[in-house]
Amino acid sequence: MLLLANAWDVASARLIEEAGATAIATTSAGVAWSLGSPDGDRLDRDRALDLVARTAAAVDVPVTADIESGFAGTPEGVAETVRGVLEAGAVGVNIEDTLRGEMLSLRPVEEQAARITAARQAADAMGIPLYINARVDVYLSRIGDPGTRLQATLDRAAAYLDAGASGVFVPGVTDPATISSLAKGVGAPLNVLAGPGAPPAGELAALGVARVSVGASIAVAAYAVARRAAQELFGAGTYEALAGDLDFVQINTLMSGRG
Repeated sequence: MLLLANAWDVASARLIEEAGATAIATTSAGVAWSLGSPDGDRLDRDRALDLVARTAAAVDVPVTADIESGFAGTPEGVAETVRGVLEAGAVGVNIEDTLRGEMLSLRPVEEQAARITAARQAADAMGIPLYINARVDVYLSRIGDPGTRLQATLDRAAAYLDAGASGVFVPGVTDPATISSLAKGVGAPLNVLAGPGAPPAGELAALGVARVSVGASIAVAAYAVARRAAQELFGAGTYEALAGDLDFVQINTLMSGRG
């Protein structure tokens, strides 16, 4: 099973690689926050691709990029984004089917399938076997009645795989029975989002999960330390939140000559 501790900048990617990662995945939320933007298709494509390029240049393992819904409104635009990702040095992407507007919804299946096909064709034209992780947000966005979500997810997964996806990512699910049903019903590697409250990685593997990512969780935890340390400094005037097992010299040494 592939374990992905998602990075949001070069330093986090290097630290994750040093910890033993066999691949680096970016987190769209963490990347957006680090660049001064909210998550949710709000970040400029060029800035996102610049971060992908910096990350890919800084590590020796494959990089997969979270490109949200493709940083584009059309399939042609998604293809352009994918070409940029490949030129930046990444070999995988996440493409989500959430449609953001006045109300959160999902793109029509046919529309999302066309976007995935465009991504696949763009990669094929460049001769690169891009791994397309098609994200199905039925559970994450709580679309429809709970009793219909499993079949709706499986239907979308099948359509996306037919369109050229390599695997399927279903965030928002932690129930072992549901995860097992997804692993059996999806005809490709299943990716789930893990974090506090989710089964341990070994249990997910036993359920049939092929890929586990933690999304923005590590970035959130890092920013929580920043806030806690600042609140302590401005409140009690102390520095206990800054205590840890990583120091300036270690990080500086890790970054020497890279990125």
